[in-house]
Amino acid sequence: MARPPGPLLLLLLPLRFLLHLAAASGRPCGPAGLPQDAVLGLLGANITLTCQDEQPANATVLWQVEKQGAAGQLAEGNTLLLRQLRYEDSGHYSCSVGSHLLRSLRLLVAEPPETPQVSCYRRSHDKDVLCEWPQQKKPSPGTRAMLWVRRRFVAENATEQRCRYFSKARKFLCRLKVPPGTDDTRSLVVSTCVSNGAGGSAGKDKIITLSSVLRPDPPVNVTVQALEGAPQRLQVNWSYPPSWDPRFYWLRFRVRYRPEPAPTFVEVDQVMTTWLDIRDAWRGTRHVVQVRAKDEFGHGTWSEWSQEAVGTPWTDPWELTSEMEPYSSQVPTEDDTYGVTLSPRLFEEDDANGAGGSVMESSTHPVASPYAFLVTGGSLLLGIALFVGIVVRYRQMWWTSGQETSKAEGEGQHMLVPLSLPPPTLSDTPLLSHPAPSTPGGLHTAQADYSSSGQ
Repeated sequence: MARPPGPLLLLLLPLRFLLHLAAASGRPCGPAGLPQDAVLGLLGANITLTCQDEQPANATVLWQVEKQGAAGQLAEGNTLLLRQLRYEDSGHYSCSVGSHLLRSLRLLVAEPPETPQVSCYRRSHDKDVLCEWPQQKKPSPGTRAMLWVRRRFVAENATEQRCRYFSKARKFLCRLKVPPGTDDTRSLVVSTCVSNGAGGSAGKDKIITLSSVLRPDPPVNVTVQALEGAPQRLQVNWSYPPSWDPRFYWLRFRVRYRPEPAPTFVEVDQVMTTWLDIRDAWRGTRHVVQVRAKDEFGHGTWSEWSQEAVGTPWTDPWELTSEMEPYSSQVPTEDDTYGVTLSPRLFEEDDANGAGGSVMESSTHPVASPYAFLVTGGSLLLGIALFVGIVVRYRQMWWTSGQETSKAEGEGQHMLVPLSLPPPTLSDTPLLSHPAPSTPGGLHTAQADYSSSGQ
């Protein structure tokens, strides 16, 4: 019967495992080895080359240099001083007396490499992983960059990849092959090292997964079109990047747009189609539009923004476009829906010191419209007619009032005033008992009778 492992053995097994992991993860990143006849000179420093330990007596030592296939004579003497070294000073230097060669050496001008700050990305689910890091300065000749990848928490040898430097982009780029069927969620450890004759520098280990580094290329063929009869709408279309195959996985898109006077963008997210109908565009104003993409399930990061595309909404040729009117934040569009439009006044800049601010004005020019003249002329005629009607009505009322006043005055002048006769007596009763003839002269007859009786 086998004996159980002792406590010491149980402690040694995890320790051995950890040491194995450390050996697998650790990679030497020292300066590159130099040949025996090579001399290292730091960029921008001074260096003195010596021909022999003791200067030959009664002999003239001559220095020559051969670099990039061209030879030239430099100076005389047992030592050669080179100031402020440049990369062009690298080459083979030799000293001789007459035709007798005394010493030959190789000068390598370099500077310690920069510490790599690596970032990795994958353009689609069926592409290799690309890891890169930028360089502030051009690396010294002979600089070597390496990348190692291994699975996390697994004692195995790392995969080694050589990295290339691209001078136009000023960055190192490494390509990591991904075998088919690899688990996208498995963690990987990425290590980097850059070295040359002047030293070596190792980057910090980076832990990635194939799904987390997914980053599509920007969409292509972005166009902006106006819609006939729709002064507040724009049709935006784009295409999938060539590196992404939509037959297996889709992309979701984010669109941002702005009128050219506005400093900020309006963003629309969760777009699953390759087109977007903008319904709150500013009338008669050119708009800038960009699109970017991401995996449909949200894995990885967003792509870079696409190149800018511009477009202007449809404009009625008979409509005044001299200036943009401030629209409401909720305005009805042509199809009775509502779109969000920001007022141009929101983008006016105020001076913080109260000295005044700059107001953005529309750059369009006024266009004369016959409808404006018709509306203006009709309004003028209506105003004149209303004025004439008021004057005529006022004169009629004034004339009627004058007639009524004159009639009242005329009736007051012809009123019958009763005669000043004495009151009748009893003796006059018989005379008054006979009615007077109803003739126009009856009044005078009564007066005559009354006179005669009085006499």
